[in-house]
Amino acid sequence: MTEKNNNTFKGGESATSGNVVSGATFPAATTAGIEAGPLLAKIDSPADLRNLQPAALPRVCSEIRDFLIRSLSDNPGHFASSMGAVELTVALHYVFNTPYDRIVWDVGHQAYGHKLLTGRRDSFSSNRKFGGLSGFPNPAESEFDTFMAGHASNSISAALGMAVATELNTDEPRRNVVAVIGDASISGGLAFEGINNAANTPNDLLIILNDNDMSIDANVGSLHSYLAQITTSKGYNDMRYSVYRVLRKLNLVSDRRKGAIMRFNNSLKSLLSREQNIFEGLNIRYFGPVDGHDVGNLVKVLGDIKDMRGPRILHVKTVKGKGFAPAEKDPATWHAPGKFNPATGELLSSGKGGATPPKYQDVFGETLLQLARANKRIVGITAAMPSGTSMSIVKEALPNRVFDVGISEEHAVTFAGGLAKDGLRPFVAIYSSFLQRAYDQIIHDVAIMKLPVTFCIDRAGLVGEDGVTHHGTFDIAYLRTIPGMTIAAPRDEMTLRNLMFTAQAADCGPFAIRYPRGAGRNADWRNEPRLMEIGRGEKLHDGDDVAVISTGPIAAEVEKAIAQAEAEGLSVAHYDMTFIKPIDEEILAEIHRKGCPVITVEDGCVNGGLGSAVAEWFADRGCARTIRRIGIPDTFVAQGTVAQLRRLCGMDAGAIAKAIAEVAAVENVHCQTQEGSGL
Repeated sequence: MTEKNNNTFKGGESATSGNVVSGATFPAATTAGIEAGPLLAKIDSPADLRNLQPAALPRVCSEIRDFLIRSLSDNPGHFASSMGAVELTVALHYVFNTPYDRIVWDVGHQAYGHKLLTGRRDSFSSNRKFGGLSGFPNPAESEFDTFMAGHASNSISAALGMAVATELNTDEPRRNVVAVIGDASISGGLAFEGINNAANTPNDLLIILNDNDMSIDANVGSLHSYLAQITTSKGYNDMRYSVYRVLRKLNLVSDRRKGAIMRFNNSLKSLLSREQNIFEGLNIRYFGPVDGHDVGNLVKVLGDIKDMRGPRILHVKTVKGKGFAPAEKDPATWHAPGKFNPATGELLSSGKGGATPPKYQDVFGETLLQLARANKRIVGITAAMPSGTSMSIVKEALPNRVFDVGISEEHAVTFAGGLAKDGLRPFVAIYSSFLQRAYDQIIHDVAIMKLPVTFCIDRAGLVGEDGVTHHGTFDIAYLRTIPGMTIAAPRDEMTLRNLMFTAQAADCGPFAIRYPRGAGRNADWRNEPRLMEIGRGEKLHDGDDVAVISTGPIAAEVEKAIAQAEAEGLSVAHYDMTFIKPIDEEILAEIHRKGCPVITVEDGCVNGGLGSAVAEWFADRGCARTIRRIGIPDTFVAQGTVAQLRRLCGMDAGAIAKAIAEVAAVENVHCQTQEGSGL
């Protein structure tokens, strides 16, 4: 494995621009007491796998599953998807000459087996941990990870780019490029755009559709299995290509007519097998479906079609959670189940007793249900995350008023705009990092028309172990520039309820509410929701030496920091800016009158966020002021616990307390200098 990036910074140091990524150095210890099976233990790269006889591959698959079960039971991650893709992973690395040949994974939930086969078996105990392996494929971590794979639906477009590049670069020998995409990811708009371009661009891309849920085709019948075997065989395709060359030489077939013949061929196969698929109208050869858990047949099929020219799709049917009965029965729960008993499949609780604070997403779900029962105009929209956002709470009670549009964030936003245009009050629940995809739609299809769409932005800020592709870093910055956008961040569960109540009653156009992943702090959170004054913050603590302005639940870290500072004799004010836009100008004017230095604290990027808004306000009024901005620095942050990452980014209580002491000391020196000079 090649080290590609050593660009990191340590906690306590000031952050600089660059990438804070895992993978520069892996822990040397083997996976926490887990020994690999005898075959897996000898596979340090796919080249070792390719030295095995085909008859040994089922045993390799079994050992990978056993390793994943024992490892992920104690160090949680994405379980069911990787279990379902074991045979496909083994077959791909066995048939293709990776890393020279490119395998581009979509999302990466299915790629744990890939990590085990590509030199990261003994480091797998560090998966999703601070300083360890990323939970997703990342080119900075391994040369076998060909492209970043944290957000769905990008594999076809990225792989098509690589396939075209290998032609333009005249790579010798031929470099094969394979895109692996799931049946959920292929519903995303980007995937269809990639397929459309692949059908109209000269390339030799192979697309693997890993179908483990969506019914693109009916159950595999004997006739269709027979056709799949015939159409993927090398003999059949050699004969087919020879006939094509003869017909072309006789001027009976042209490149223009080739597409029509291909569509006719696909349609004929669908007619004979009485099955249809979404690809039959494309100029792309379609093969399958084939059993994704028959590793021997997968190796044969991939071997037969890998050297074909032109784009093609292989449809592979798999079972999510394959090899672990509880996961096969309930793949949704076992997508990322947390810790579990590997022998019984019992999910293990956190062990906390008594009343515990709920997750912010559950506060959202229960509050939306309460509001929707009282306001018939409220509808809910989510993009393939009903349980992940707790929109499922409303869906279960009011099924006709919740819409899961799949992995289609752009459509979700424009759909919400259409609903709002005709009098409804849509609440759109999407993760912060996924809402980025729909930026144009937010502007064009909602904000310009001042439509009352409420964006409930889940997973805002540092999300922890999901890492660089999932942190909700940029939402304040990318929304703050949009005219007419209201942006709010509750510091606790009760404020979230108040903001949701306010949003459904307000007449102010689009309304964004950002809240973090995980639990809040209040077990008793069911307040009676009340209207809030838009653009009004709150003074939580008074003081004269330093003013700290925060937004969101990170206010709790600020309170800890102020306690430390006051123990050192400092007087510190604390203001909670519930609304980042419009910002509370009365609070800023009060701080200006105090004449003290200012520190802003936010769980978002410092560039363009709350700190920038405060600095702009003072600058626009010609007010000279010491302003220290604390938040996520101008860098990409890897995985770890939220506490570890806050410390890394210099935004935990200790770092805030240090900043308070520093700006107070600088201001004191400045004042003494002015007094000494007679100013």
